[in-house]
Amino acid sequence: MLETMYYIVESIESDYANLRRTDAPSNDLKLVARALLPPEIAEGTKLKYEMMQYSILQE
Repeated sequence: MLETMYYIVESIESDYANLRRTDAPSNDLKLVARALLPPEIAEGTKLKYEMMQYSILQE
């Protein structure tokens, strides 16, 4: 079963972004290649990971 996860972009470093999970308690950052993320991300962008894809949460 595929799980839906929520993240916030903590920082962007060259071709990678550090994501912090917001829907589960964790102090760990997840390093993700920017090629896998929507091109318009910035620090503070909220993301949803579902069906092996990241998308920006519209609020």
